[in-house]
Amino acid sequence: MSDLYPFKQNFLEVNGLQYHYLDEGQGDPVVMVHGNPSWSFYYRDLAKALRGSHRVIVPDHIGCGLSEKPSAADYPYTLRQRVDDLEALLEHLAVRERITLVVHDWGGMIGMAYASRHPERIARLVILNTAAFHLPAGKKLPLALKICRDTALGKFLVLKLNLFALMAARVGCKRHPMSEALRGAYCAPYDTPADRIATLRFVQDIPLGPGDPGFELVSQVADGLERFAGLPMVICWGLKDFVFDKHFLKEWQRRFPAAEVHAFTDCGHYILEDAKHEVIPIVERFLAAHPLDRQPSGKVQ
Repeated sequence: MSDLYPFKQNFLEVNGLQYHYLDEGQGDPVVMVHGNPSWSFYYRDLAKALRGSHRVIVPDHIGCGLSEKPSAADYPYTLRQRVDDLEALLEHLAVRERITLVVHDWGGMIGMAYASRHPERIARLVILNTAAFHLPAGKKLPLALKICRDTALGKFLVLKLNLFALMAARVGCKRHPMSEALRGAYCAPYDTPADRIATLRFVQDIPLGPGDPGFELVSQVADGLERFAGLPMVICWGLKDFVFDKHFLKEWQRRFPAAEVHAFTDCGHYILEDAKHEVIPIVERFLAAHPLDRQPSGKVQ
């Protein structure tokens, strides 16, 4: 595992819980926010590529990766708490300006909710198969997610069989399916039912209606996204993602028509695995094309 994930481990105590993060390199900060059921491991190659020129910060959400995995009685596992945790980490690290935000899956909602609290801190955006808004028009919640979200069977499959993490690792890459070793690394933090509570709660926390926790926060973030329209943004997208599909990509493009877009027709959800040899150079070129040592072309409103 150390050869795949060659980083120093750092921990911050947040509300009595151990919050793991990577903090590599020096320079302007690049903050990478993962989703479910992945962890900071997802960003390992991008972190290695950028740490020579940037300060790369990659947290593991509480309950994920190498962070502590409390019971649902000891941690709320809500979107708002996730944003609070990220804010606490960046405050602890004194990262308050010139942030390049990289987001994937649930990381889009968490990261953009943080950005909405502190829009003046965000300088550039890298968007990878994610959302920061409700389900787009024409998109329904996939049946597999609905079962996991709303049924006792789904809870059993996620907690007892780890099916959510196992299946994500199997279907998340289309062009280059993960090897057994790689799938094992993705699933390693979730090897007991007690360690899978975050995987379940992330799915259960998907806000579909006004009565759901997080629905109002998602609405607020979505309503304020236009303030970031002047920032440099690159979107890299696997079009064979069965959740974050073309409907989500079109919604990002509708909201950010000036964004640089790279769509991969043969790739899936884990775009940094499926097309890493293309996506990582795209991100490197994007950062080089939009340096922060000169006045950016647009400002956050």
